[in-house]
Amino acid sequence: MKAFVVDDERLVRWFLERALRRWGYEVTSVTNINDALTAAGREDFDYDIVFTDLKMPEGNGAILVNQLCNMSRRPHIVVCSAYITPEMESDFRSRGVLTLKKPFKLNELEETLRKIA
Repeated sequence: MKAFVVDDERLVRWFLERALRRWGYEVTSVTNINDALTAAGREDFDYDIVFTDLKMPEGNGAILVNQLCNMSRRPHIVVCSAYITPEMESDFRSRGVLTLKKPFKLNELEETLRKIA
């Protein structure tokens, strides 16, 4: 399984990378929305799951979510943010996008992955 992590916070990236690798995922991470959008636009973007923050200095992760939702081989998407409103949660859920409210714990990450499996 391959995971793609998008977050400008070093500690969040480290936490996700470490946990996912321990559970057998091959992990790639980027620090900004521009790199994420570029990667997602390539033909070789072949990830099973994408974790993305919403609020980042260069842009909003919702743009990436929209792009990923329109892919022919769509990955599972998990939005990790402290700024998820009930309206956003409802919109994400209607599109099959899962959410993790920051700060989240290891067991919450594990529970989210179980929903996907």
